[in-house]
Amino acid sequence: MKKIKLKIKTPKDSETIMTEVVCPNDTNPMGILQGGKLVQWMDIASAICAQNHTENICVTASIDNVKFKTPAKVGDIVTIKAKITRAFNTSVEIFVQVWSKKVISQKAYLINEAYFTFVAIDDYGNPCEVKGLKPVTADEKKQYNAALKRKEQR
Repeated sequence: MKKIKLKIKTPKDSETIMTEVVCPNDTNPMGILQGGKLVQWMDIASAICAQNHTENICVTASIDNVKFKTPAKVGDIVTIKAKITRAFNTSVEIFVQVWSKKVISQKAYLINEAYFTFVAIDDYGNPCEVKGLKPVTADEKKQYNAALKRKEQR
């Protein structure tokens, strides 16, 4: 593995916010957003976040603790927020939260959250070293410290 000088980034530097509208083809016969479609959207948002942080192509290594809290339905606006919690040697952990909002009431509610791990790869598909992460806020520092425990549990 080639060693390169890496810049340290903050979680805000690569934070990704993605918005989708729940359409009929995204739902089951009851008009409820399919879990697989939601996880796909979460994977895309977290991949963008990982690639912005590492400045490399990244591939999904794992998805932990996916928690479906409440359903989104046809017509809802879904907002997905992906934020790096920690950078390791060749991987990054990302915390993803998803909110759904009713158009008429504009009331938003948390519908899902999960941790995604991505590995950065070079032009040959080999894992490569990633930039460090400097948490800034109290919540970022808490997530950063807890990420090592989650990695050990994987």
